[in-house]
Amino acid sequence: MNSAVLVVYLVVVVLEIAAMWRVFTKAGHPGWGAIIPIYNTYLLCKTAGKPGWWLLLFLIPLVNIGIGVLVYHGVSKSFGKGAGFTVGLIFLPFIFIPILAWGDARYLGAGGRQNTWAPVV
Repeated sequence: MNSAVLVVYLVVVVLEIAAMWRVFTKAGHPGWGAIIPIYNTYLLCKTAGKPGWWLLLFLIPLVNIGIGVLVYHGVSKSFGKGAGFTVGLIFLPFIFIPILAWGDARYLGAGGRQNTWAPVV
């Protein structure tokens, strides 16, 4: 592999890890979960408002594609984005995950359900 290609690849990998770290911290999850291979998928499910056992569905061929789409859509909704953003997450995650991480997107709650009550102060 060409050394320039390797450097670009490593920069993209580090950028994606940093972006997922930020997305998880915005969602109230531990950021270090972005670097743990199976745990990061579990945290992505929780961020999307899906049950943790959906992690097992990612192990079933072809089913994992549909589950991935549903999880990405849940993540989009959790940050107040729509179906177009979901398409971006599916096809260009290396661009759209950093947009979630460092853009103006706020975490609204799992699946976009914002906490509607607030304590009276």
